[in-house]
Amino acid sequence: MELRVLNYFLAIAREENITKASQTLHVSQPALSRQMMQLEEELGVKLFTRSNHNIVLTEDGLLLKRRAQELLSLADKTKRDFINKDAELSGEVTIGSGEFRSTRELAKIMVAFQKKHPLVQFRIYSGNADNIQDYIGRGHLDLGVMGEPVDIRKYEFISMPVKEKWGVLVRQDSELAEKEEIRAEDLLNTPMVTASRGFQGELAAWFGDLYDKVKIAATGNLLYNEAMLVESGMGAVLCIQLNCTYENLRFIPLYPAIESRTALVWKKDAIFSSATSAFLDFASQCLKVISGNKI
Repeated sequence: MELRVLNYFLAIAREENITKASQTLHVSQPALSRQMMQLEEELGVKLFTRSNHNIVLTEDGLLLKRRAQELLSLADKTKRDFINKDAELSGEVTIGSGEFRSTRELAKIMVAFQKKHPLVQFRIYSGNADNIQDYIGRGHLDLGVMGEPVDIRKYEFISMPVKEKWGVLVRQDSELAEKEEIRAEDLLNTPMVTASRGFQGELAAWFGDLYDKVKIAATGNLLYNEAMLVESGMGAVLCIQLNCTYENLRFIPLYPAIESRTALVWKKDAIFSSATSAFLDFASQCLKVISGNKI
């Protein structure tokens, strides 16, 4: 299966018409049809449902479309890395991160590194741990910032030198806003908004026997969107405290307190571009210094 053929396939999927795709690609229609028939034979599946006017992808075709986009994106990234290999350090470093206080430390390191190597660019992807693990596994992200513990069978990692404090965001006019700390029983009659993975591990243990009595009204993966639900009247957000504030909302810490840690992770045995390798070395040294200063 050649990348060129995958490009042809995606053009047909986009245009939903062989004739239009052949015009876009500057390839004759018979040659393009022959390539697609050979691709179907190679994969042993039917990729298209054909009619007189348009072409519709089958379920197998939709799967190949997603995989082809990933493969071509990865191939393009690899090509850029090799083009930049012998010049002054340049290239792209791709990093995924959830919403954490530790992101501020990483941002400072990125700025310091770019001052030394101004031709290096960063591409940031925001997502939850599942998204980031998936993208690192597929090679679309070089590094990621995720909550600990980290699966040491799959990843190398460096702990970030910041503790994440858990609490709730509530409206200023709610009864909960009058409290200085929040206990599990305080939340029993409050519709909760949480991250998709919000009730795992330590948080489930924190609720203890009351865990099954908590009402989950909504889940999400971006705190801003969750905060807007609460501002509009939907209970409280169970979240970590970030370096930001929301109008009409107040953050109140949990009691007993829960603090979690994050880590900068990368795939075991990963082969990086020169830019990514240099940044990882730089970040490792900086984080060790910062961690030492915090002891």
